[in-house]
Amino acid sequence: MSEDSRPTILVVDDTPDNLKLMSGLLKDRYRVKIANNGEKALSITGSEAPPDLILLDIMMPGMDGHEVCRRLKAERTTRDIPVIFLTAMSGSEDEEAGLKMGAVDYVTKPITPAVILARVETHLKLKASSDFLRDKADYLAAEVARRTRELAAIQDVTILAMASLAETRDSDTGNHIRRTQFYVRALAEKLKDHPRFSAALDDGVIDMLFKSAPLHDIGKVGIPDRILLKPGRFEPAEFEIMKTHTTLGRDAIEHAERSLGTPVEFLAMAKEIAYGHQEKWDGSGYPQGIGGDDIPVSARLMAVADVYDALISRRVYKEGMPHEKAVEIIREGAGSHFDPDIVDAFLALQDEFRAIAGRFADSDRDMDQKKQYLDQAGAKG
Repeated sequence: MSEDSRPTILVVDDTPDNLKLMSGLLKDRYRVKIANNGEKALSITGSEAPPDLILLDIMMPGMDGHEVCRRLKAERTTRDIPVIFLTAMSGSEDEEAGLKMGAVDYVTKPITPAVILARVETHLKLKASSDFLRDKADYLAAEVARRTRELAAIQDVTILAMASLAETRDSDTGNHIRRTQFYVRALAEKLKDHPRFSAALDDGVIDMLFKSAPLHDIGKVGIPDRILLKPGRFEPAEFEIMKTHTTLGRDAIEHAERSLGTPVEFLAMAKEIAYGHQEKWDGSGYPQGIGGDDIPVSARLMAVADVYDALISRRVYKEGMPHEKAVEIIREGAGSHFDPDIVDAFLALQDEFRAIAGRFADSDRDMDQKKQYLDQAGAKG
């Protein structure tokens, strides 16, 4: 073993003869550092090159060995350095106290050189094994965290790609997806401590809401262009076809979930949103005509977010409605279209909604690109 790669031993003792004796015994096998008091010992262990093992006297003036050991074990950077007490205190209660403090061994003076060398070697081997296992565990933890982040990123990108596919086929822009994501999260954050919603909304659920919200209109990919791209009002038969986008969306997500062969929590929420976001509080919505608390919380949140955005956003064929007018329409819909408590949250957050709309506003370029697409799709139709 080269000199530079040898383990480092720190010997701490207030007696010069003891330091000389231990240095002479250890120097042929190890790099040796010495400290004649507790303060110096802590300074060395706190340096960029801490020792691999410490031989520590107990009875020293000022800071004794017990206090040095306590401080070493209290610090994350030094708590794993093995400490061997080397002392004239030979009582069993002294040894017990030292081991309870975290020392790995307890050797009484006068020392036997062969015993000291054997114990130092043993504890250095144990430390090397412990360091290896700890480094491996840290590596594995870091790798799991990296893979988890990678999978989450892939999941997020896949969701947005699917949602963008649906968005390309109607008059919405991709910014609609982003706006509704943030609206839903703002509402959920506001309501998570509300007595009616606290059991259904926690940080994990809110994160899933944010992830799954972009899929609320995924079913529109199954609506014919002649209906989906129609600029005016739908005929009754056309509207019936348009209404099927909720069921189409749920079925598409359900099919993807079955293909995976296992339930996926965020997809379950995506199904709720896709299927239920057109339901109304008074039961007059679609596709099931359910009302009140029978509508999933996720779908009730999306209903407010989706309608607000539809009202205030520019379309190729119309200008957006002023924020204040949209707020009044949402307010008037409390108890009929919308859950009243969610409307109350919306009213309290209306300035935040306006800010989100501004942050993800549709630019003239967005609208020009959308118009070109719709014109081309209309010409093909």
